[in-house]
Order: sequence, then structure tokens, then C-alpha cells
Amino acid sequence: MQVVYPVCCGIDVHKTFLVATIIKTNQDGLTPTYSKKRFSTFTRELRALKQWLLENGCKDVCMESTGKYWVPVLNVLEDEINVTIANPKWVSAVKGNKDDVKDSKWIGDLFRMGLVPGSFVPDKDIRVLREFTRYRCKLVAMRASEKNRFQNAFTVCNLTLDAVLSSMFGVSATNILDYLMKTDNIDPAHCASLLRGRAKEKADKIADAVEGFAMTDAQKTRVNIIQSHFTTIDELLARLDCEIAQLIAPFESQIALLCSIPGVDRDTAITIVSEIGTDMKQFSSSKRLCRWAGLTPGNNESAGKKKSVRITRAGVYLKPALVQAAHAAVKCTSQPYYRNKFERISKRRGKKRAIIAIARMILTAVFHMLSNGEYFNPCDLANADVPDSIRKSRLLHSVRSAVDLLVTLGVVSSDNVCLSALVV
Repeated sequence: MQVVYPVCCGIDVHKTFLVATIIKTNQDGLTPTYSKKRFSTFTRELRALKQWLLENGCKDVCMESTGKYWVPVLNVLEDEINVTIANPKWVSAVKGNKDDVKDSKWIGDLFRMGLVPGSFVPDKDIRVLREFTRYRCKLVAMRASEKNRFQNAFTVCNLTLDAVLSSMFGVSATNILDYLMKTDNIDPAHCASLLRGRAKEKADKIADAVEGFAMTDAQKTRVNIIQSHFTTIDELLARLDCEIAQLIAPFESQIALLCSIPGVDRDTAITIVSEIGTDMKQFSSSKRLCRWAGLTPGNNESAGKKKSVRITRAGVYLKPALVQAAHAAVKCTSQPYYRNKFERISKRRGKKRAIIAIARMILTAVFHMLSNGEYFNPCDLANADVPDSIRKSRLLHSVRSAVDLLVTLGVVSSDNVCLSALVV
């Protein structure tokens, strides 16, 4: 193996302290010299770490991504030192022969030989935007949980309104629930009069839905608490949307590009930008980006047998957003590009694999659009809604034209019937 970093440092980070090991290569180009030092994780000590690294001429540092403990270290070092954040699986030491000092030395030795691939760490503004979008995702999930609790609170009280109305949070359902919470003597006719719009067609079923409903005062108190929490989450989401709108303002041009993709709305575009940024040079290729997002089949082969080709668990926030966009894209009738591809793939591989394939196509399009600054316009867009029979006839015509051109140019002899038949 070849030494990639003659002077580098491996850092083993913990909550309250870190151990750094500087490795310098001697004049022979192979023998290393080690210098170890321990620092606390207070900012003053982290600045001392930075000064120590600069005094030793070390501009390349590698550390393991342990929780969020590496972030303060990165904040102090990133302006003058090249910091590589490594996935723990690439720098894990052998069990039974490891401690804090040995871990930092092991990380430095692997990094010195170029055996540690760096993880993607976006710029500061993208990292701040990512914090907001991920928190918004958590609040949306929390709101959905509160909706389920609210609905279950009435289900256990013998109210089957959700079997009659499509939503427990519509105008008609809200009117009926408010009435049931305020009165003890239920009038089914009055409940039916509270229906609005198309829900009036189900007025004859309301009496059966509210029959037997009984809720104690304690249960009503719990429902009120759930409602107040639900309202608070809505207010927090509104505040978050305002902050995200300000943070995303410098990237409006990229958001407009991504919104031209079928199935990608503004919220999904903001999530994509917050997760991968706008500079695609850090991924070098669309395949690497898809692998980072967890949309590439796993490579697990031994003795000539493939044990598993499942996608990886990466892309915890990006992958669900892309899958949601893929579901919207395959249902889009105005732009059937992805819908037709989904139908062809699902016939061979099933709907679940087809959705993952569409999600990967969307991410590939995102990579090229952000790299070139172009709107969504794939090369095969003109043939997206062409039936298979016509597409095959066009392909056959193109192949025959190519064969005729080769014969005209003298590349292929007209007597070579086998080659022509094989191509056609």
C-alpha cells in the first residue's frame, strides 16, 4: 500500500474528551512516528487542539462520526484543516484489543494509507437548513401520531364515525365531534343536520354510528389535551415553514429546477436540497449519489452466490421523500413519463421494486439537473407515452437504417446475410 497522507491525524471523539494521534512519515517514506495527546471537548481545548495540529504541520484529520460529538470538533477545525468524517464501519478496531489511545492510532493508520472513504458533510448553510427540515419531518410524524390517538379515543368509546365519513378531521366530522363532547343526550337527527357537502348523502348512517357512544369526563379531558397538542404542533409547523422559507431563499433557482420533475413538489425539493446540497461535485457521479441515498442494491456475494441484493439502510430522511415523490409521479396523468416506466418494470419485478427504481431515476435526474442547471427534459421524453408496439417498430426501423448505412459505406457486405439478420 502507498502512503497517501505523509502527515495526518486520527481523532477518537467522546462526549467529554478526545484523543488525537498525529502520524508523521519519516524520510524513508514508510516508517511512521506517532505523537499522542488528549483534549477535552470544551471550545478552549478544541482551539488548543487546532493550534497543536498546525504547529506540527498537520492539515489532514480523520475522525469517526460518533453521534453528534464530532460536530463541535468540525466547527472549530474546518476553516483551516481538511476534516474527513468516517463511517464507523470503516474504522472499527478489532474487539479485544482496543482502547481510546489505540482507537485514535488505528483511525490514523487507516487514514494515512487512504483506506477510509470520507462521508458527505455539506456546508454550514446546508447543515442548518437540514436541521430545520429534519425537525419538521419529526413534527409531521408527531402530528400523524396525535391524529391516530384522537381517533382511537373515540373508537374505544363506541363511536364508529370513521366508518361512515372519510376523515375524522373534516368539517362534518368536526361539527359532530364538538357536539358529542358538549352534550350528554345525543340526538341523531341533530348529528345528521351537522353534515356538510357530499357527506349529507350518508345522513341515514349517522344514527348507527353515534349509537352507544359514551365518554367519561376523564376521557374528554384526555381528548382536549390531544387537541391542544395537535394545535400546538400546527403552530410550530407554521413557524418552521417561515424560517425554512428564509433559509431556502438563496437556493430558489435550484428549487425551481427540481419542481419541474413529475411528482416533486416544493416541500420535497427543499428536503432534497437540505440533504444533498447543490454542489454535485462531492458525489462525482449519480451512481455514487444513489448509493449514498440507499437506493442501490446491496453487493453481498460469496463463493459465487449472491446472498442478498436488498437496498441499504442509508438515506433515512432522503429516501422516504424520494419514495413519496415516486408514488406521486407514477399517478401523474399529465406527465406519464415515470408512470409508463413504472408499469413496465412492475410487470417484471413487482410494484415495490418498481417504486424504488423510479425513486432512483428521480435522484439520477436531480444529480444531472443540479450539475448542468437544466430543467427536467430526459432524452427519451418524446417516447414516454408511445405504445410498446410502435416503439419496437421504430427501433426495428432504426436498426435496419443503420444496417443499410453500413452496407452503403462498405463496412458490412451485402452478402453477409447472417450478420444483417442478427442485427435486425
